[in-house]
Amino acid sequence: MDKLKMHSPDLSQDNIAKLRELFPGVVTEAKEEQTGELRLVVDFDQLRQELSADVVEGAQERYRLDWPGKREALALANAPIAKTLRPAANESVNFDTTKNIFVEGDNLEALKLLQEIYLGKVKLIYIDPPYNTGNDFIYNDDFTLENARYGVMAGNSDEGGSRLRANGESNGRFHSDWISMMYARLRLARSLLNNLGMIFISIDDGEVANLRKICDEVFGESNFVAQIAWEKRYTRSNNAKRFYSLKDTVLVYRRSEHLDVIKEERTAKADANYSNPDGDPRGPWMTSSYVNPATKEARPNLAYDIKAPDGRTVSHPTHAWKYASEQHDVHVASKRLWWGRDGKAEFPRLKLFLSEQTGGLVPVDIWNYESSGTTDDGGQEVKQLFGASVFDNPKPIKLIRRMIGIATSPDAPDLVMDFFSGSASTAHAVMEANAADGGNRRFIMVQLQEAADPASPGYKAGFATIAEISKERIRRAGDKILTGETHPNWNRDVGFRVLKIDSSNMKDVYYRPDQVDQGSLLDMVDNVKEDRTVEDLLFQVLVDWGVDLSLPIRQEIILGKTVFFVDDTALAACFEQGISEELVKALAERAPLRVVFRDNGFASDALKINVEQIFRQLSPGTEVRAI
Repeated sequence: MDKLKMHSPDLSQDNIAKLRELFPGVVTEAKEEQTGELRLVVDFDQLRQELSADVVEGAQERYRLDWPGKREALALANAPIAKTLRPAANESVNFDTTKNIFVEGDNLEALKLLQEIYLGKVKLIYIDPPYNTGNDFIYNDDFTLENARYGVMAGNSDEGGSRLRANGESNGRFHSDWISMMYARLRLARSLLNNLGMIFISIDDGEVANLRKICDEVFGESNFVAQIAWEKRYTRSNNAKRFYSLKDTVLVYRRSEHLDVIKEERTAKADANYSNPDGDPRGPWMTSSYVNPATKEARPNLAYDIKAPDGRTVSHPTHAWKYASEQHDVHVASKRLWWGRDGKAEFPRLKLFLSEQTGGLVPVDIWNYESSGTTDDGGQEVKQLFGASVFDNPKPIKLIRRMIGIATSPDAPDLVMDFFSGSASTAHAVMEANAADGGNRRFIMVQLQEAADPASPGYKAGFATIAEISKERIRRAGDKILTGETHPNWNRDVGFRVLKIDSSNMKDVYYRPDQVDQGSLLDMVDNVKEDRTVEDLLFQVLVDWGVDLSLPIRQEIILGKTVFFVDDTALAACFEQGISEELVKALAERAPLRVVFRDNGFASDALKINVEQIFRQLSPGTEVRAI
């Protein structure tokens, strides 16, 4: 019986496998020095030969983004981890029924654990990462170079360690650590987006240029959508020494070119531009110019005479019309030309009816505070929930609601993700959007167990970590939304499942069989850590098998043993000891898609050997695994 691998996917091996499909001759096998296991490796000399017409060799100058620590960041993003997600039902809301997920732990590890489960399934990612202000940030990943090595690479010191110049905020290390932190996470985030997905990233002026270059490399320059200027405040501070910034930037990228047309929801302000001064039976309308920006010489096929209602023959003295003569005749026949209230305007305009504007509005790249909120609004929203400003500079709900309106649909269970959750403004915005339009959007929030500043109002209010503030924000926001006016078709899901990143449920030596000695064999009779529950095991199986973490879970007692059923037939799991042949047959008769047992849970070795044969006879479509 095959065992589950119990670690996140090795993305470097996946990438090598894809490369082998294109160039079989460049991929070979090599043994790991420690374990002796065979792994796929790339023969880079052969790869260069395959691409000899395109590869830039040696130290020639080329256009690329590079920084000390880039290779380490890439390696870290691809490396697997042997960790798991442990459920915390007591910290959750509606654990058994909700479709929303809150992951507590480092977001790089979270993105790795979620790779197989939500690959290509996320419609919108919004993140508000820590801005690079010169202070240490807490995402201190292993890719950052040790100071001595960095000093030589960056030119700050010689091989002997003598300083060559100051290592202040203006040189590379100040930017490199932050860029590496973002690069690793964005590479993983890209794979979670579906082909119609989008990512919105808030950033200030300090790193916007570098972030855009990173995103060009990760998502592709052709998938850049917009660099939005968001008016985060509307009053200046005279305490600033030079310019005072009233804006932040929101970078927008799409996952792929499959997303061709992007529109946002219509607003009452936009609809107010429509009226019906002539009582047209087609309803309110507005007009657009009939004159082409191109001259007659540039577009001679669009230069012709037209008749005005008062009998005049009209032609533009310098420019062509926007429409061909045949299309103009259609406009005349359908009474779409507007010549002013008295019919004597110099040139006609084309009627555009509100009833025909069903595709939304073309988004613009300047978002003012009236339409998208301010940082003050975000602070007030938190204060109204907690009675105090427990979080600094939270993003306003209105800003994220606007992104949700652009990137998601109320008609689909679109998945929204934020892996820098902070105060959980994104979760709040998703619940509000669903309550307003009856949508079924779901969210995944990820927040590190970052300690709150002891001097902060949040800490003084009893919240030891930012994650605690984030979870409590969702609870209070959900309660508030439920008491207000909501869409009649809304499913009223304001719950969330809390899952915490932790070390594997399996004993460490279980992952290093080469280090097992005779003295430790007795300890391996049970390979599960003593402090782990059957619920812990279930969720590690869900992660390892790539099963949606929000599916409904129920327990059932069958022949005296507790069996978990995930979404009825998606997965059946029994982690008890003494599993009998009768129980195995009873589960096989239910024909689940997957079934998993504890490796040492069978009543006899003979039954353990025969389990797969029993399922092959009674339920041949079931995958059988053990932990």
